[in-house]
Amino acid sequence: MSRIGKKPVTVPAGVTASIEGKRMTVKGPKGSLTLAMRDEISYEIEDGGISVQPANDSKQARAFWGMQRTLVQNLVTGVTEGFTKKLLITGVGYRAAAQGRNLKLQLGYSHDVDVAVPEGLEVKTPDNTTIEISGADKQKVGQLAAEIRRWRKPEPYKGKGIKYDGEFIFRKEGKKK
Repeated sequence: MSRIGKKPVTVPAGVTASIEGKRMTVKGPKGSLTLAMRDEISYEIEDGGISVQPANDSKQARAFWGMQRTLVQNLVTGVTEGFTKKLLITGVGYRAAAQGRNLKLQLGYSHDVDVAVPEGLEVKTPDNTTIEISGADKQKVGQLAAEIRRWRKPEPYKGKGIKYDGEFIFRKEGKKK
């Protein structure tokens, strides 16, 4: 039994959920998101909430139950509050600047790195060493943050690179004389 899956997803005021065929659509103040529904799971829109239950007693239905409930919760949270990831840049000469739908990164390479920002996401740079990615789709926000971080992962000796806010970098001691 999934403890997460048992709880219904509450739908706040101003958010509408609908099911058409094999897709669930949730609309709210920050836009609309869709989810491809699984055959192993049954979804019901009740007054004030969305109930997610396994359609049968198979092992696969029980395995998908909690994850599908979490995906529905992410849809509702995304259209109401949205999701934000914050990246911190550490290193001499490393900096970032948002320019329209592009993010220009200077990361110690011989050239600047230009990252295109996908539709539906917003990138801000409050200062040279901070990047804030926000949007309604949790998967897209996390994917863009991972792609930016991949350009210069934090290294364990000096801690230089791009890291998530709150991420701990295990530091190693340098070479001894």
